[in-house]
Amino acid sequence: MTDLDVRTAPAPVSVARTSVRLALLAGGLFVVGTNAFVIAGVLPAIATDLGSTQTSVASSITWYAAVVAVASPLVSVLASRVPRTFLMAVGLLLVAAGTVAAAFADGLTAFVAGRVLAALGGAALVPTATAAAPSMLPPEKRGLALAATGLGFTLASAVGAPVGTALAAVVGWRTTMLGLAGLALVLAVAMVLGLGTLPVGAVTGLAQRFGVLKDARVVLVLIAAVLVTVGFNVVYIFSAQLTQHATGGDGRLLALLLLLYGIGGVVGTALAGPVTDRFGSRPTAAVVIAAEVVVFVLLAVEEQSFLALAVLFAGWGVLAFGSVVPLQHRLVAVEPAAAGITLAWYSTAMYVGIAAAPVVGALVLAGGVVWLPVAGAVAAALALLAFLLGFTRRRALA
Repeated sequence: MTDLDVRTAPAPVSVARTSVRLALLAGGLFVVGTNAFVIAGVLPAIATDLGSTQTSVASSITWYAAVVAVASPLVSVLASRVPRTFLMAVGLLLVAAGTVAAAFADGLTAFVAGRVLAALGGAALVPTATAAAPSMLPPEKRGLALAATGLGFTLASAVGAPVGTALAAVVGWRTTMLGLAGLALVLAVAMVLGLGTLPVGAVTGLAQRFGVLKDARVVLVLIAAVLVTVGFNVVYIFSAQLTQHATGGDGRLLALLLLLYGIGGVVGTALAGPVTDRFGSRPTAAVVIAAEVVVFVLLAVEEQSFLALAVLFAGWGVLAFGSVVPLQHRLVAVEPAAAGITLAWYSTAMYVGIAAAPVVGALVLAGGVVWLPVAGAVAAALALLAFLLGFTRRRALA
């Protein structure tokens, strides 16, 4: 990622072409997101085929997220002179190669190695696509651009993971992963043909990239992003255990809850952009995250009622995905000239949260499933506190 100056108005591009370009970015995030989420739905089948345990296979989620978190800033520096379109296409090729390797794995080590390779592709694609989106629309429509691209991750949760899980039950997890790799290849070609040239901006070094972390406002938003992600994933990853009593272990009922959550996520992502552009990042994030705290508390109280869970999961989806855009919007607003760098750090923060969530969830689960949403509520409340503290800090000296 480079120092992308989103204050500069983009070159005149037709609305249709801009929509196609944003859709391609969203498609790339959809593949990366589905690649991460679908594993949780097919853990038993993978563990059986690889002769391992579900816990061991689940560790690949942490590996995947940790590699993306660490590699993203390194890729940003080492590939700072690489054209953005080419970098994202290569990222998709790595995702495809790693997914194929995992699909043909005959043991846990080979499976994790394939996941790590795919994670390197995600590290090249996710921050690049996230930072490229705001450059395609005027500054007053940054929220809309971020929401349009972020819809890829939302659909990965709402559609990609459930469909992938259902498909795996019919044709097997290996065939499903090969299909996902094929989609990554198609999108890589489509990006080369359809994205065109994206602004690269001034080349910056590692010191400059870490330099933005001297601004307390940036750091507090990133802390909020980590905590929001932990709060979401600590409940989502262990949703089967949380809803066990209400669903009676029926996978179809769990799938319905996750579908409602995904639909809510689509709504939340669609609303977050225009609402943030209209009211600003501070009130939008404050209301959304505070409401998510309330939903987590209600999940702890109502975890035995399926009807209550259905309503809460739908609302949770709206809030969970609705919190992403205002946090990203705040990073862009703090220093528009460094938006490419700060949004790359946002991707790192998000994957740090994903990597930490399984560990946190396993710890609190030992005390009972009710502690999962309680942990989510605590994480979200701390995220809100960190975010609001960022508005009390002054601009850091250059």
